[in-house]
Parts: sequence; C-alpha cells; structure tokens
Amino acid sequence: MNTDKNMAALALITRMKELISLLHEASRVYYNENREIMSNQEYDALYDELTALEASAGVTLAGSPTQTVGYEALSNLIKVRHDSPMLSLDKTKDIAKLQSFLGEQTGLISWKLDGMTIVLRYTDGALSQAVTRGNGEIGEDVTHNARVFENVPLKIHYTDECVVRGEAVIGYAAFDRINDALLPDEKYKNPRNLCSGTVRQLNSAIAAGRGVHFYAFSLIKAAGMDFQDSKKEQMRWLAEVGFETVETEIIRRATVEDVVRAFESRISKNDFASDGLVLTYDSLIYSESLGSTSKFPKDAIAFKWADEMHETTLLEIQWSTSRTGLINPVAVFEPVEIEGSTVNKASLHNVSILENLALGVGDVIKVFKANMIIPQVAENLSRSNTAAVPELCPECGGAAEIIRLKEGKALYCANPDCRAQLISALAHFASRDAMNMEGLSQQTLEKFVEQGFIENYTDIFYIDRFKQEIISMKGLGEKSFTKLTRSIEKSKTTTLSNLIYALGIREVGLSHAKLLCGYYDNNIEKIIRANPEELAAIEGFGEVISQSVCEYFANEKNAALIRKVLPILRFTASPRTPRILSEQTFVITGELNHFKNRAQLRAAIESLGGKVTASVTSKTGFLINNNIQSESSKNKKAKELGVPIITEEEFTEKFHVNEGSP
Repeated sequence: MNTDKNMAALALITRMKELISLLHEASRVYYNENREIMSNQEYDALYDELTALEASAGVTLAGSPTQTVGYEALSNLIKVRHDSPMLSLDKTKDIAKLQSFLGEQTGLISWKLDGMTIVLRYTDGALSQAVTRGNGEIGEDVTHNARVFENVPLKIHYTDECVVRGEAVIGYAAFDRINDALLPDEKYKNPRNLCSGTVRQLNSAIAAGRGVHFYAFSLIKAAGMDFQDSKKEQMRWLAEVGFETVETEIIRRATVEDVVRAFESRISKNDFASDGLVLTYDSLIYSESLGSTSKFPKDAIAFKWADEMHETTLLEIQWSTSRTGLINPVAVFEPVEIEGSTVNKASLHNVSILENLALGVGDVIKVFKANMIIPQVAENLSRSNTAAVPELCPECGGAAEIIRLKEGKALYCANPDCRAQLISALAHFASRDAMNMEGLSQQTLEKFVEQGFIENYTDIFYIDRFKQEIISMKGLGEKSFTKLTRSIEKSKTTTLSNLIYALGIREVGLSHAKLLCGYYDNNIEKIIRANPEELAAIEGFGEVISQSVCEYFANEKNAALIRKVLPILRFTASPRTPRILSEQTFVITGELNHFKNRAQLRAAIESLGGKVTASVTSKTGFLINNNIQSESSKNKKAKELGVPIITEEEFTEKFHVNEGSP
C-alpha cells in the first residue's frame, strides 16, 4: 500500500514539474519575445491544474508560477526596481465568489484591459519615467516610448511626486490598420502582442505611429491629497489632471451580477481587448489594512470571462497563399453561435498550431472567442491528426516548403512566379500606405493579370496601353478607367519610403522603410548596394531585416525593376540634410514654445543625425529645457554631470534649425 502511495505521490510531483516547465516557457516567450505558444485559455487551464495539484499534495515546488508574479524581461532597455512590488491578482470566473469577496463593503469595478501594465512617475509636474511591470519587482524603462503614446499627459498641474499605474493598449482598429501594413510573417497575433512589442521598442519612432493609449487604473502616490477615503475619488482626480482612466463603477453585493452582466454586454462594442473585470474595495483605509499574500493583494480580485465554449465538427482546412508566399491554414467547421454571432472559421496562424491540435477532417473540436471577439480553436477532442500539410501551393501548384519563423513552423510557396503571390504583391503595391492607387482593387488586378495586362508592378504605370480592352470589360468603363488612370498618375508623386514599403520586402514594414530611407538620406543606390553589416547599424533594424533587404536587392530581377520604375516617379522627400548632429545625444524636458510637441523637436534632431534619449547621463550632449533655472531632477542631473542646458531658441540658433519644423 505504501508503495502505491509513493508511486501516486511521485506521479503527482512529476506532473507538477511538467506544468511548471510548460508555464515558465509560455511566460518566457510572452514577456521576452512578444509572442505566444499557448492561448490565455490554455495557460489558465494549466495554471489551475497546477494550483489544484499543489493543494492536493500539500507541496509547492521551488520556482512554481503560483508563487511568482511575472517573468524576468530580457532586452537592452534599462532595468528599474519598483518602489513597491506589483503583485498579481487572484482570479475567479464565479460571480458568487465576487459577491463573497465584497461582503458588506462598497466596491469599485472596472475593465481588466488586455495590454501591458505601465507605471508612470511625475516629478515637478512633468513625466519623468515610465516603467513596465516586468517581474513585479524589476521592470524596464520605456519613458522614450511613453512620451509618444497617443494620450499620456507629459505635464500635469500637480507638482509633488505622483505615481500612476495603468494599462497601455492598442485598439482593434489600430491593430487591424498596423497588421494590414505588415508582411504576413511579421503580423501580430493579437493587440496585446503588438502593444508589448511596441512599448518595448528601442526606437520611439516606431512606437509613435502605432496609436498606443494609456488608461490609468490606480493612483499609487500623490502626497498631500485628500481623497475622502475613496478610490473612486482618486479616479476622478486622475481624470481632472489629464489622464484617461478605465471605466469604473461603484458596486455593492446586491448589484454585483447586474453590473457584471452590463459590462459583459458592452464587450463587442469596445475597441479595446478586455479579458475580464477587476473588483476592489472603494475604501482606501480598508484596502490598506488588509495587506497582501506573497503573490496577491488582498483588496482586489480579477473576474475572468468564462469562455463560451462550443463543440463542433471540423469540415476542412483551407490554405491560402499571401504575397510573400506564406500559405495560411484556416479551420472551417460546422457553424456555431458564440457570443451572439454565427462563426464557422478560425485562423490557425501556422503549421505548428495545426500540428499541436492534431487536426483532421471530421474531428470534434472546441471553439471559442478570445476576449469574446476573435474565433479560435481551443481543443481537438478527436485528435485524428489526419490533416495533411500541402506539398504544393494551392494557387499555382508549385512546390511548398516548411520554414521556421518566430511564431513556429510556416508553409511557403517556393515558386516566385506564383499567381497568388503576384496578385497579392500588386495589391500591396497599390495599397493606401504604399503607392496609394485608389480604385486598383485586388479584384481589378486579378482581371488585369488574367488578361496579361500586368506582369509586374512597373506595368501598372503603362496600363493606359490597354484602354480599349479595359473599358469594354464587365464592371469597368470609360468613367472607371479615367478615375483609375488619374489615381495612378497622382501616385507617381510619392516618397522613397512609400516605394520601398510598396516593394513588399519581407520583414520591412512602413516604419522600417522610413528608417532605411532616413539613414541613407533617400539615396536608392546606396540602399541597393548596402551590406548586412551597414544595415544592422540602423537603430530599429536587426540581423533578420538587414539580411532580407540585402537578399531582395541582390536579386537582379528586383534591382532591374526598381531602376525601371525610378524615372517614372517624382519623389517628394526632403532634400539631403547634413547630419551635423551625428554623435550628439539630447534629452528634452519641460514645456515647448516653438515646436508643436516633443515628437516634432525629436524629429528635427534625428533628421540632423542626432539621438534623443529619456534620461540625462554622462553621454548626454545637451539638455533642452526652456526653464534653465528649474530645480527639476533632469536639470540637477545635468548640472552635476556638466551637461549644457539650452533653450529651444539656443538649440535652433546653434544648429541652424527652422523653428517648428523637423
């Protein structure tokens, strides 16, 4: 009998070790690589299993995720220790537990936003530091990016030290816009991953265009303020001084279910992702008296949406080829009603997910909507593993090959003349953020390719050769043709960065194209001849992007096509600017009088080859502050280190920069 007990205990411990390993790996890639190897739902299920096993065994192993609050973040960003630990929240999917938690207290309930938690610090009324949550004790300094969030107040009318916690998020609309502008193999799986990658960018120029919003959810420090023992009053004050705050509502035990259901009913109308709600006590004194466990504060609990899971039957796996040759799998299943709408498809994203689910036609699968929005396959109950990965491209019949990407294994068409790739590439070339050819839809391009009017992107500019044939085509006519040719003519006036982006070079989005053109002063020949070592020196580039650019222009056909199209185009890029600020590093602080905002001043500095950082160090060349006599922390640091403090006027005069223009 003892032997049986020992065997059972050993099996229990073995499973706990397996779960700890799986959960740690999921956390590692999420926090350090901005990607996912399992869904939230899968992670929560494994976490709950581990918690149950620990309770059953009465054993907690060292390093268990149930005892830690985050994961160490690895990057080139400066590490910062938080003043007080940022603990995780205990969680439940049971409304009765929320009611029990609240008891007779008055509560405050709000959205649990699915983004990246950030701590903002204000000194002398100005934003002085932004730090990620990290592992709860040590985060990363992302001040340079927080300054270009859409709605973070850079200055508030409260001059004592102020510390605010909140969530950085990217809305669904911005997520779709950004993903549409990315190549298929660099697209982000969800807004949270995109936000995490954006916030932790080393180059704030990339973060600036991605529409990150910050929603304050907690005031940590504001000495001397009287909030009448109410967190609700704190939230009102945060809104008054300029913060956008999460939606909050006062709640009592009797109203818990009604309020939760009211929040739930609005999920589909929200532009932001939410994975639940947060309930806390409104009383500041009562909350403070409760303290915390080693992992959870005792004054708050998270309510996670109970995923509406439905069983259905897998009918087929569809494969579609993108402009880069990526062949994407999509699960098609018997229609089911989930969260108020009918769903019959879910992206599988890549070959690895298909294999992990062991899918096959006829399998019984479970599907749900992540955050009640995005359809996903959660589980395969049958696991027949009979779905074959195509050996040929479904569009052109060319050979298909498996390639390893950051998100796992992916299938590619190896045929450079694949019709699907050509049409998708042409549609990308004509798209709004590329050459902006209005009226040249993918459907129209399909017709033109089918008729032999277009073989590559340069042919678009000579489409008027086929006027008679086009105006006689179904759905087109003289008016449509005139509108189309006018749009094509207008597109000839563009920027080099738009053209580079339009080429569809793998891994090169619009922001990368701008960085590339800026680095080489809009000299296309230098870009064509650049080597990987040169390109890797561009801030915001890396080995993968650099290699991709070199490989593209090393292809004689690609180089010949771009040289063919150049004489047709009229570039509006600024004339070459002397890089007189090379090797110079600036820090900007305080209010500006002449430049519209700090982003514009930063652009002026960077256009001259300079660099802008968030903190004053021994490497700082100049601190720009219109209030030279200020006793701010940055001024004090600059004086300690002997860093010159100059005003905007002195900057523009010294370096011959036009005020208010980059």
